[in-house]
Amino acid sequence: MNSLFKGCKSLKTIIFTNFNTSSVSNMNEMFSGCTALQILDLKNFITNEVTNMNKMFSGCDNLKYLDISQFNILSNDI
Repeated sequence: MNSLFKGCKSLKTIIFTNFNTSSVSNMNEMFSGCTALQILDLKNFITNEVTNMNKMFSGCDNLKYLDISQFNILSNDI
């Protein structure tokens, strides 16, 4: 999932409901550069296997709502 949505400058809202992330290990720059992104709901993400969240939200300066309440964060890289 490395750089999956990186640079999607017109994207404003993302709400994941049935997106299986249980075996994902790399979320590096996943939403980086999504400058118009305002609403991002990731409460259903399973992050137990993730080892890289480096710059995951870099450049998301317009975020008004971010739900990472269920994240299992093991590093300071977000």
